[in-house]
Amino acid sequence: MGELHLRRALLAEGRTDEEVRSALGRGTLVRVRPGAYLDADDPRRRSAVERHRLLVEATLPLLGPGAVVSGPSAAVLHDLPLWGVSLRRVHVTRDRAGGGRSTARLHLSAAPLPDGDVTTVGRIPVTTVARTVVDMARTAPFETAVTVADAALFRELCTEADLADAAGRATGRRGAGRARAVVAFADGRADGPGESRSRVRMRALGVAAPVLQHVVRDRSGRFVGQVDFWWPEHGIVGEFDGMEKYGRSLRPGETVAEAVLREKRREDALRAQPEVRTVVRWTWPDIDDFDETAARLPRYCAAAHGFRQRSPDRVSGERNR
Repeated sequence: MGELHLRRALLAEGRTDEEVRSALGRGTLVRVRPGAYLDADDPRRRSAVERHRLLVEATLPLLGPGAVVSGPSAAVLHDLPLWGVSLRRVHVTRDRAGGGRSTARLHLSAAPLPDGDVTTVGRIPVTTVARTVVDMARTAPFETAVTVADAALFRELCTEADLADAAGRATGRRGAGRARAVVAFADGRADGPGESRSRVRMRALGVAAPVLQHVVRDRSGRFVGQVDFWWPEHGIVGEFDGMEKYGRSLRPGETVAEAVLREKRREDALRAQPEVRTVVRWTWPDIDDFDETAARLPRYCAAAHGFRQRSPDRVSGERNR
């Protein structure tokens, strides 16, 4: 894979500005940002996440010492999923009381950065995973923040205690209440943004809280399958079907079509178990309008618990305490 070409390095090698402009005009170089370029055949230019990594790499040297990559940019460097987040700007934080600003390519925050909240990815200073999750939870919509928090826990990049500590250190900062709500809701058993978003929609629509990643066995105790969501009192299995799920589970030499057929046989085996009454499946488009799917899932019984369930939208909109 090629490297990022900085204008000053190209000039030091003997290239001229005219040659650089000519390469851009011919399309053999593409601009990452002014003064930073990539070979046109570099596959990273086709991925929004990889383009953002390059943008971080090209931007940080221009900021001088003390700038720490944070927020969505830190999430990218930590390989955390970012659903519904713009990657146009590089996000950095400086440890100072004021002076934050935002431009077309840069969002600079001024906030405390204790040593325990800063690490490195490669040679790049970046907020720790726990601090990154909490910063995202303070500023991003609840649903987006939960996908980041769930992934951090699922991949064991941090612990629940790490998140709780980071949320505690954010007390008094804008969005601290939202961060506590995200941390309380996060669950490291959710495997991917589709499952995380589904959990948020379930709670918002009053669906009973499911068991995550339940293992189903037959009468002999043999493994039948691990399901995304399980409501034991109702015998209902819930499965989120994202095509990337099949890609992750491909066996050596197996095609996606063969994986889909294998999944169909797995579902037939699940339905054959006496504890399973029905299997409810949904896909990415169904999450955006989850009402019909939610109607097929067990409802949350408020009377049995003595209080009303609040939707995550209500939680994220409350005044921070």
